[in-house]
Amino acid sequence: MSQNHRNKPSTASVFNGPLDWRRLVEWLQADGVISAEEAQRITARCAQAESAQHPLLRLASVSVRRASDAKALDIEALTQWLATRAGLDYLRIDPLKVDVSKVADTLSAAYAERHKILPVQVSTSEVVIAVTEPFITDWVAEVERQARRSVRRVLASPQEIHRYTAEFFTLAKSVKAAGKAGAGGSGGSSFEQLVELGKSSKQIDANDQSVVQVVDWLWQYAFDQRASDIHLEPRREQGVIRFRIDGVLHPVYQMPMGVLTAMVARIKLLGRMDVVEKRRPQDGRIKTRNPGGDEVEMRLSTLPTAFGEKMVMRIFDPETTVKDFDALGFSAHDAQRWEELVKRPNGIILVTGPTGSGKTTTLYATLKRVATEEINVSTIEDPIEMIEPAFNQTQVQPQLDFGFPEGVRALMRQDPDIIMVGEIRDQQTAEMAVQAALTGHLVFSTLHTNDAPSAVTRLLELGVPAYLINATLLGVLAQRLVRTLCPQCKLPASTDTREALTQRIEPWTLSGTYQAFKPVGCVDCRMSGFRGRTGLYELLVVSEPFKAQVTREPNSDALKRQAIVDGMRPLRLAGAQRVAEGLTVLDEILSATPPLS
Repeated sequence: MSQNHRNKPSTASVFNGPLDWRRLVEWLQADGVISAEEAQRITARCAQAESAQHPLLRLASVSVRRASDAKALDIEALTQWLATRAGLDYLRIDPLKVDVSKVADTLSAAYAERHKILPVQVSTSEVVIAVTEPFITDWVAEVERQARRSVRRVLASPQEIHRYTAEFFTLAKSVKAAGKAGAGGSGGSSFEQLVELGKSSKQIDANDQSVVQVVDWLWQYAFDQRASDIHLEPRREQGVIRFRIDGVLHPVYQMPMGVLTAMVARIKLLGRMDVVEKRRPQDGRIKTRNPGGDEVEMRLSTLPTAFGEKMVMRIFDPETTVKDFDALGFSAHDAQRWEELVKRPNGIILVTGPTGSGKTTTLYATLKRVATEEINVSTIEDPIEMIEPAFNQTQVQPQLDFGFPEGVRALMRQDPDIIMVGEIRDQQTAEMAVQAALTGHLVFSTLHTNDAPSAVTRLLELGVPAYLINATLLGVLAQRLVRTLCPQCKLPASTDTREALTQRIEPWTLSGTYQAFKPVGCVDCRMSGFRGRTGLYELLVVSEPFKAQVTREPNSDALKRQAIVDGMRPLRLAGAQRVAEGLTVLDEILSATPPLS
């Protein structure tokens, strides 16, 4: 939810009763928001609009034009204007910041529907309630008496209140129903007995309709919030659900452990995993559809913890995962060099960076680009991140003695043109990747190093001789992900930012225009100031002078200097360029990239 303040004195306190669209038109004209001509046009069109609509929705449907710039006012702008006139705070409801269980305990669904109100925040002394009718207050005293708290009203869009009233109360009802099912209908639960499914006669059935509804809500909610991962975490007292959005985890819901255990069992069942086995980690996959009807794939992973099974669902939406180079965040300089590199007929190309830096997304986007009907692209992965029809994908199975080395060896007999190895972890995998490159294949893989030149040192540490590195390595791409500023609310940064940025990238200098911004926070970005992420890239292309520096005991500084001479731009410099372009901020760059040395 957006930040709220105490109710301001109402400029329309003399008015009491339900809203009427004609009165709203008069107020809009009186406040100078619309002209007299626009008021006449709106009156004529509203008279023909659907009468059952809320007055604000009725005005939004006829495109009210603001007098100052002729811009159409949507439902949010109209609600904000009305909140100011009514002396209430405006609220854009952020479901991630609403404790649904407390909301449902404050009012009944029927009462909320009848008065078109929705509790959104509950503290020990106050309950904040979103309303659509700012001048009807006859319910306030009754709610204060029942809740034993003071009521603070805020104004929210009638669309949001209608939607979230249904969602919140339905979810709370499903969770309570599931809890009662696990308690044998007794109305109370001994949830300690439900930590491990199958050990209690009072377990919750994974196919119980309430559990099914909660799981379905969870997925649709995650898609709506642009989550990349869903975490179901068992704790001593209760289960916790968290979403990862733009790289940051957000608490979403807390529920009884029995319900969380049943949810995990339900998801394991759908993912064709062993529901009974809870002592070892498991992997699975599920395909479902998002609210738009598009197919979405999720990778499942379970892990035994002290209080039960933890499950993480990684969401792979093909529309957002496999992107072109511009969408990934490549600069024009690096995009051109990367394009030339991946067109080479044979050799090894590495992508490096820590876990969660977007290496897999870059590899999938690259392979998707080069995979044609004339080229056989085969991958060996652990696990397969996302099913891609253009590739032949294989997953390692250590229990069958089928790891990366065996997988690469098998792929070499499958007449491949391009091989993607999920990760080079050991000497055997490194040697097989080198052999594949030497025999005429283009090999892509990943390593965990801080920057691109360090990949050479890592290969040497794994036991690959320097002469084989020089014979096969074509290039190394190091990358990071940083949050991007919300385009709706960012504001120009002060000149001090440029000075601080310049100091951080010395002896480098920035070329081109400088237009840095700072985060502010708005309803679209949940007051964080950031929305989405972009990649930072450092591309090392192996040249003959660089090969001369690759010896049995290379000088890391010499490797880095030669790579820069050959055109590599360090990660921090790439980040500084994004700051200068107004896409992100200095703090994001400093936390994500290694310092220049």
